[in-house]
Amino acid sequence: MSNFDFILKNEIFKTFAEASVEAENSIAVTNVSCAIMCRRALELAVKWLYANDQDLKMPYQNNLSSLVYDINFKNMIDENIFKEITYIIKLGNFSVHSNKKVTRDEAVICLKYLFDFMNWISYCYNPEYEEVTFNETILPSLSSDNLKKEEREELESKLYEKDIELEKTLRENEELRKKLTNERTSKKESYNFKVDDISEFETRKRFIDLDLEIAGWEFGKNIVKELEVSNMTPTQDKGFVDYVLFGENGKPLAVVEAKRTSKDAKYGQQQAKLYADCIEREYAQRPVIYYTNGKEIYMWDDVDYPERKVAGFYTQNELQLLINRRKSKENLEHIFIDDKITNRPYQLEAIKNVCEAFEEKHRKALLVMATGTGKTRTAISIVDVLTSKNWVQNVLFLADRTELVKQAEKNFKKLLPDMSCCNLLSSKDGDPEDSRIVFSTYQTMINCIDTVKSKNGNKLFTAGHFDLIIIDEAHRSIYKKYQAIFDYFDGLLVGLTATPRSDVDKNTYKFFELENNVPTFVYEYDEAVKQGYLVNYHTIKTNTEFLDRGIKYSDLKEEDKEEYENLFEEGEIIPDEISSTAINSWLFNRDTIKLVLETLMKKGLKVEGGDKLGKTIIFARNHRHAEEIVKVFNLLYPKYNGEFARVIDNQVNFASTVIETFEVPEKLPQIAVSVDMLDTGIDVPEVLNLVFFKPVKSKIKFWQMIGRGTRLCEDLFGEGIDKQQFYIFDCCRNFEFFEENERGIEGLSTQSLTEKIYSLKLDLIVELENMDYQSQDSYKNYREELVNQFIERINGLNKESFIVRNKMVFIEKYSNKDKWQHIDNISYNEIRENLINIFISEDTDEYAKRFDNLVYGVQVGRIKYKNINRQTTLLCELVENLKKLGTIPQVNEKKELIMFASDMEYWQKADFFEIEKARKELRELIKFIDNPPRKIWSIDIEDILTIEEESEPYILTPTGDYSNYKRKVTKFLNGNLDNLIIYKIKHNQKLNDEEKKDLERIMFEELGNNSEFVETFGNKNVIQVVRNIVGLDSETANAIFSKYINDNRLNSKQIQFVKMLIDYVIKNGTISLQVLTEDPFSSLGAVSEVFEDNVGTFKQIKEDIEAINRNAEMFA
Repeated sequence: MSNFDFILKNEIFKTFAEASVEAENSIAVTNVSCAIMCRRALELAVKWLYANDQDLKMPYQNNLSSLVYDINFKNMIDENIFKEITYIIKLGNFSVHSNKKVTRDEAVICLKYLFDFMNWISYCYNPEYEEVTFNETILPSLSSDNLKKEEREELESKLYEKDIELEKTLRENEELRKKLTNERTSKKESYNFKVDDISEFETRKRFIDLDLEIAGWEFGKNIVKELEVSNMTPTQDKGFVDYVLFGENGKPLAVVEAKRTSKDAKYGQQQAKLYADCIEREYAQRPVIYYTNGKEIYMWDDVDYPERKVAGFYTQNELQLLINRRKSKENLEHIFIDDKITNRPYQLEAIKNVCEAFEEKHRKALLVMATGTGKTRTAISIVDVLTSKNWVQNVLFLADRTELVKQAEKNFKKLLPDMSCCNLLSSKDGDPEDSRIVFSTYQTMINCIDTVKSKNGNKLFTAGHFDLIIIDEAHRSIYKKYQAIFDYFDGLLVGLTATPRSDVDKNTYKFFELENNVPTFVYEYDEAVKQGYLVNYHTIKTNTEFLDRGIKYSDLKEEDKEEYENLFEEGEIIPDEISSTAINSWLFNRDTIKLVLETLMKKGLKVEGGDKLGKTIIFARNHRHAEEIVKVFNLLYPKYNGEFARVIDNQVNFASTVIETFEVPEKLPQIAVSVDMLDTGIDVPEVLNLVFFKPVKSKIKFWQMIGRGTRLCEDLFGEGIDKQQFYIFDCCRNFEFFEENERGIEGLSTQSLTEKIYSLKLDLIVELENMDYQSQDSYKNYREELVNQFIERINGLNKESFIVRNKMVFIEKYSNKDKWQHIDNISYNEIRENLINIFISEDTDEYAKRFDNLVYGVQVGRIKYKNINRQTTLLCELVENLKKLGTIPQVNEKKELIMFASDMEYWQKADFFEIEKARKELRELIKFIDNPPRKIWSIDIEDILTIEEESEPYILTPTGDYSNYKRKVTKFLNGNLDNLIIYKIKHNQKLNDEEKKDLERIMFEELGNNSEFVETFGNKNVIQVVRNIVGLDSETANAIFSKYINDNRLNSKQIQFVKMLIDYVIKNGTISLQVLTEDPFSSLGAVSEVFEDNVGTFKQIKEDIEAINRNAEMFA
């Protein structure tokens, strides 16, 4: 006797009926084999449905998950049955690929859910259906309770081979398909299939059970259900904890309070806290608190942090580590920073600021540091400090480009050689399970979260796997799709960027939970240049007539007019001019390129005694432009054999190898012509020239590109002759643009076509709520059709994906049709921000989708009374092109509509549903329109070059209204800094008597007289005046005061005070103690408050100040 006898009787169910019976019998062998075989029987039954029901079409992928989550399948299946199917899949998959010990309860539930599915199939497709119930008492008893992982995989393999033969019997029989489909649809009207329901509460708890097991927890071993506790409250003695998770030492690690899905998970917070109180009293260990409603999980480690939403449960090891850290992690107030990794004062301050933020319970930190100031080194030091203080064990380093990932890994391995590393982009580069630091791009990590397993078969990258996540270039890829990574992992976050964003839709500060323009630490370019940690740039504005104003036919020489005319076909109208936007987009003028290259070769900074152009990056407009630049260069300078200038972009095979040789000073190429690839992330200190051969509108991108040249480079021009500046050749008036547009023009948020289309559909749903439309059935029905499309799309999301699981609250909410009755502002934003951006399009016809986007834009625009001229013009052009394709039968069928729709008047006067009809009938024809790329032209017409070079190099010394004498003294001193006397004063060295006399002679005789000196500078000593003008050498000042920062005796406010002090004496040469009570020092508070816990150190600082003043003979 079997629970599946009812389907064995019908021959058409044979392929999966026997598999169901086998699954039932296998419970006598092991619970694991039962779970695996239930999944196998389910798969055979699902494939039978696809083979025998006309309403189901096999999707592109025929794996079980794709079949089950297909929209048509989901819409066909009973909602309760669908939930049960997903449980069978989840338990079956987990059983195959792990060492999970399946309980008999779970195996029985699996059989019950399989039975319900088979019963539903019988109800739908068997004309002689009889109602049946599941009988647990007839199930055979268990002979063994487990299978080894190898045995599970072997069983799966054998079943797979067997099922291939079975599936061959699922040949499509059109007559049978029609008959079975009609049988199912005939029962739709009187549908009364009932699932023998297990309570909602029990079902949900089984799903929570599985989530715990996926995190490696084992019932009967380290999980106790319904644990009784006592002394809960004065009025309630006993309570029962839904789940208690135990460590290997038998002590509780966490409590889990489960609430019904209809309730807010936070409703269980206080109850869970009371349970934790009881358990702490009994076991002398405070457990971590979880509370969940099956959709959302909240974690509350109330010893260390407030509650926070998490994507899943921690593993036993992760929770044990968290508990252990309560005692093992050390205070971050006094830290050791390895000066072999970071030794600059601002880097030390950045590290301290991050440590203080974490010590103050913040979980996110943002470092804004100019390109070239050592962001990666700073991050390495942060990892070193946090690991040594037992705050962090596993680290994830994320970047959006492969080169950045490789570069970071190289630096980490070099500076932290004892830390094991793994690059997920390379299968040969370490084991992620055994590595302390994992490096990855965002896309790779998204794929790995759901697929990478640990050695025991469990999921490796659980929510608590990483203690710290470092985000490189944090202004770029942390939004939209990739934000799901940070919603999933529960580690501390450190963001690194030189150019944070504060846009409404892309706000770096908001992501890191900071106030706009108030990062955890900031160190900007100007300050870095001033302190000698970066070099400044010198601008050479290299403009040409064509790049500025385009090509005007009337202005050309006769021979050039002929070349201009040859651009166009015979009979084609020759335009009076070609705009400047066409130059280097699709029209390439060799003379324009030649003029720019010759200017670069003549005026660019050179090495090897001036014989060779220094390393140079040319930012080209597109790949063809880059190729033209290299082609013209090779014609001008054939002696370099094609090696001196090379294209580096994504269209070049093995571009990374060209980058590697460009990074080596002694190797060619010397000029890298780049399209986007070298805009960011390339660190070549030897770069001396940047050529902006394209317009840049984004200020963030512009500064990133400038950052390619800012790095210091010692001995670049010979021993002891370092890099002092780099040149920027601006061919497209970028600097002028940013003078007029201070913030630049940032690119709009990039949306996929699917996102754009569904955003427009959502707008229509909202607008059609208006009573003017709801009074008409046609609009009412159309709105309902759009709502159904959304619900179908939501139901079609793959619930196994971690990205989708993070949005379950919204998925469950908006899969309910009642929620669409009225879409208010909150609902509108929830749908846009949480659902539309995870929709995956099944429509592969990009041309049709672009047409949809245009038409929906017209529909929304007309309803909202917006200007739609641009969209209607584009639609007319498209349909006009269709008119030319009358020989294509599908196009000719729509001849009448196409003739109407090619006229602008049609789109302006047609009603809503006429336009919708045009969209539906024409969308699949758009692909027939030829879309040849714009013809690319190369010409050689004489251009005119003008060069505007900065008259003065960049000077940071302040200017003011000086007297003639003061101007004369200042000019002399700044022009003679290598004079021994002035050098000694600037470097805090004492003068001997002879040197003092020489200085007085210069000041009182050569530059003026005694009375002029007194009138200008008062009663100040001559040496003090010189020191005040030339300042104190920055290296000298840092040598005096940086010791206080480097030996880690100061907190962040004290470090800031010392930094202000250094800046002040560098600029002013001396400092009176009175100044320390004034702005900017007073902004930190009184000196006594700032150094309240560190009085001894301030005394030493004071002594150093007095010594500086003494050497300048400042005694007042």
